[in-house]
Order: sequence, then C-alpha cells, then structure tokens
Amino acid sequence: MSRTADLSRRMACLLARHQALHDPAREPRNALRWLPELRQWQARRLEASFDRFLRDPRRRPAAQFFLSDVYNDRDFSRRDADIARVLPMMQKLLPGPLLATVADAIELGLLTQAFDLRMSERLHALAPRRRRLDGPLYAQAYRACGLPRLREHQIELIEAVGLGLGKAVRMPGILTLLKLSRGPAKAAGLAELQGFLERGFAAFAQLGDVREFIAEIGSDEREVAQRLFDSDADPFPDLD
Repeated sequence: MSRTADLSRRMACLLARHQALHDPAREPRNALRWLPELRQWQARRLEASFDRFLRDPRRRPAAQFFLSDVYNDRDFSRRDADIARVLPMMQKLLPGPLLATVADAIELGLLTQAFDLRMSERLHALAPRRRRLDGPLYAQAYRACGLPRLREHQIELIEAVGLGLGKAVRMPGILTLLKLSRGPAKAAGLAELQGFLERGFAAFAQLGDVREFIAEIGSDEREVAQRLFDSDADPFPDLD
C-alpha cells in the first residue's frame, strides 16, 4: 500500500476517533464538571512554562501559536470537522509531509482529549466536592492516571507538529498556495483549517532555528512529566 493510501487511512481513522471522543452522547465524561477547570489550569501551566519564549520577540509568535492552536484548552473540533469535509481535496492539493503534520496535529488533539477525560474522571473520584484545581491535586491525578509511554508519545507528537510546520515553511510554493486558497476556503466554510495553517506558517517563518525551539519544548515537557511521575514536592515552581 502506498504512503498516500496509508496517510489517507490514518487521517480518516483519527478523525472518526476524534469525533467519537468529543461526542457527549457517546462519551459522557465530556460532561464532567472537572473538564473545563482542568483545561484552563493546564493552559495556565503551559503559558508559565513558555514564559521565556513569550519574552523573546523572535520566538513569541511560534510560542503563541502553540498556546492557541497546538497544545492548549482550545476546542479543535471545528478545525477537524473542516479537515474531514475536504480530506479528498487536501490529498490532491497539499504535499504529503504537510498532510502528515496535519494528521499529527489531529492525533495530538485526540490523545490530549483522551488524557483530559481520564484526568477529569480521576479528579471526580479524588475530590468530588472541590471546585478549584491546584498543583498537588493535579499531580495526584496525573500519577493515578499513569500511562507514561502514552505521555511520552504526546510529547513526541508536539515535536512532530512543530518540526513538520518548520519543514513545510521551506517548501517552495506552499505560502503562495495558502494565500490563493484563502478566499475559496472562507467561501467553503473552512476558515478554521485555513487559519490554523496560515497562523502556523506565519509564526514559524519568523522563528529561525526551529529544531532548537522544538527541542527546548520537548525537554521542558519531559522534565515536567518526570517530576510528576517522581512525586516531586513542588512540580510546578513557575505557578503561583
């Protein structure tokens, strides 16, 4: 089977799983009251971890793109619904490496949602009457959920998305293709997908050394995961 066919099957499978995991009727844990609190807390944690990137004018756009479009509390279901609608056309127009990066972004969203549901369920069991999340409670739920190899894969996907966008920026003609598709994408109701790609390209075009930036993010996230699994007494020193 060709790489194109493999990618097509992977994308279709990821989109179907993504839809099922976000459907409240099929996945009742989406209604857990801890889920929005967990997502907001994790967004604050990640922003604190990215503080040095956000203070660097050259790295700030890429860091903001990660915070808004790759690994945060944003609802990506609209973007991924766009992808499902135009998957056949995307396979004809976009180069394979860029499609693979889009697939990695969808898988990252899928895995993050699965972990968030698992964490929310654990938080409900650990602290059914509490309303606010803090570092110690988060760490307790994180360790109770376990799955260190899947947590590592989550970080690998973060790296894959960043490196993939960094490579795509250097592909001849891609920026022109995105600009030409802006109007048709808006007319077809695909603004979320178009915006994701345009914001990613704009951010990474300014970055410079993409590999160094992504390596630092990966290193930081692995250090956080290690502190959590090691029961560090203060796993989040950057948070109040």
